[in-house]
Amino acid sequence: MNIRAFSLSLGIFTLVGVVLVASQDGKAPSKARFFKGNLHTHSLWSDGDDFPEMIADWYKTKGYDFLALTEHNTMANTTRWIDASKDDIRKLAVKKCVDRFGDNWVDRKEEKGKEQIRLKTLTEVKTKIEEKDKFLMISGEEITHGYQKLPIHMNAINLKEVIKPVDGVGVTETIQVNQRLVAEKRKKSGETIISFLNHPNFGWGVSPNDMIPADELRYYEVYNGHPGTNQNGDAKHPSVERIWDLVLASRLKANRSVPLLGVATDDSHNYHKQGMNISTPGRGWIMVRARELDTRQIMDAIDTGDFYASSGVTLSDLKNSGGVLSLKLEGESGITYKTTFIATMKEAAEDAVGVVVGEAEGLEATYKLTGKELYVRARVTSTKSHPNPSYKGETCSAWTQPVLP
Repeated sequence: MNIRAFSLSLGIFTLVGVVLVASQDGKAPSKARFFKGNLHTHSLWSDGDDFPEMIADWYKTKGYDFLALTEHNTMANTTRWIDASKDDIRKLAVKKCVDRFGDNWVDRKEEKGKEQIRLKTLTEVKTKIEEKDKFLMISGEEITHGYQKLPIHMNAINLKEVIKPVDGVGVTETIQVNQRLVAEKRKKSGETIISFLNHPNFGWGVSPNDMIPADELRYYEVYNGHPGTNQNGDAKHPSVERIWDLVLASRLKANRSVPLLGVATDDSHNYHKQGMNISTPGRGWIMVRARELDTRQIMDAIDTGDFYASSGVTLSDLKNSGGVLSLKLEGESGITYKTTFIATMKEAAEDAVGVVVGEAEGLEATYKLTGKELYVRARVTSTKSHPNPSYKGETCSAWTQPVLP
């Protein structure tokens, strides 16, 4: 018997709390917990600068529970050789890989007087890095496309074969037709495959008005650690978080109750240098509540919205029970926290979208829904400086999913 952590209400996922899942062998039920993972990562298979096994090993040793490698329009399941001495960064990557895994791990050959290194497939990396109940790798792809000069990128997670992007007439239709390709793969495979829109403000490619009518769009990146994604918007464009409220409010007011959930990712490409102006790992992630570290359970939990996004704040509990949205934080000494509840009211004027309806200081926060809200979500901010910021003054935060009254 499964008692679900979420109920589906008008198409928006409503969090109701931690679940106990009875085991099939009759033993006492186990308590679901949060698992940490990144769903946007690049390696030498596309435009990253390190080997996939080295990247996976980094995430594993840094306390992550799962990782998806999401290369541009390709997957690590073929045979590919690369120039071992292309530049100093490539030479360093080869040296570090040999130092970590030994010379016998690295496959070499000479071609036209240059040493070539074979990239390991995802299957090989999984065999080397995965560890039951400790670290999981999930397949994926960044479906990289655009409309005219506007970039439109989407990550498909738990995908088993490459999706070749197709054209649409306009930004919205480009999103829709490629999301439908993912849906077709999901239906055909019987596996839980999810896809999300990446960095809408990258190149100012996707506006809220482009996202609103794309009912196939269920997830987007509320936080992306790449410094070139215009996270905070500008004078002419809303911040990526503000986009969330604009899309939610418009959909719900039109009685189109299509869920839009927020994920946080690294979008990491660079692994040998640190700096605010390069896309390094460890900036953003999701915390997924599941009973076990298993691909099906992790994907099913994401599919039902049982996760939150973070750039450094950890929640110990999160639930919506009896019309009360509540959360508890794992605090750090010397750090202060503020939880801001954000909502749009059913009768709100057009300029009253995503307003603050409550705030709380400290490690616990609650908000009692009145029934007048279209939705409510929570953002937690802290005074802790991000240890690896992607923009000046960045502090650690977390974002819960929107819930309905």
